[in-house]
Amino acid sequence: MSRPPRTAVPATVDDFKRAAAAAALDHVPDGTVVGVGTGSTADHFIDLLGARRDRIAGAVASSERTAQRLAAVGIAVLDLNAVDTLPVYVDGADEIDPQLAMIKGGGGALTREKIVAAVARRFVCIADAGKRVDVLGRFPLPVEVIPMARAHVARCLTALGARPVWREGVVTDNGNVILDAHALSITAPVALEGEIDAIAGVVTVGLFARRGADVALLGGPDGVVTLTRAGQADVVATKLS
Repeated sequence: MSRPPRTAVPATVDDFKRAAAAAALDHVPDGTVVGVGTGSTADHFIDLLGARRDRIAGAVASSERTAQRLAAVGIAVLDLNAVDTLPVYVDGADEIDPQLAMIKGGGGALTREKIVAAVARRFVCIADAGKRVDVLGRFPLPVEVIPMARAHVARCLTALGARPVWREGVVTDNGNVILDAHALSITAPVALEGEIDAIAGVVTVGLFARRGADVALLGGPDGVVTLTRAGQADVVATKLS
């Protein structure tokens, strides 16, 4: 009597995130300090990096949450001020466009993420393929703000065409608040990043356009697709098992 065929279990978005995180390990040079981002995809990267912690010199964390997770898997967490070089920074994104500009900060760590990214020679973005968009802005744009400037910054964002919403109850690692700017269609991300950063009271905006990703690893049903700012063709780097 023949057995009925097995039904394949569909891969989930979390599987796609983990596949992208696994592909990022190939971008981490042995013996170096790694910059590590914050979020669900970065969590997968940390867990996988922990299995090869003896091959790196340590990590710089972009948030207190990431520092705790790195320490939990046995990776030494270093102060960025004590690090001379940072060859690579690995982090996720809430959205990424064809030029590898990103919206980041859904987890509230945008300021420290932007600082670590600025120091790193190479930014590797890891995400599920659903984060890829033609135009940024469907995901609300986070803006970290000095608390006393919240209303002022909200008025300025409104003048730019956004609908700012205070992320109530959230305080960043730096002691600040976050406004999420809804209803934007960001066709000129570099210009908008500079315009919002120039508002008095803004600590930073979650647009990563002036310093976008160098490589994006996007996990999906067909594997992990690699995108580069150099305009190279997409490459399926890893097949999901």
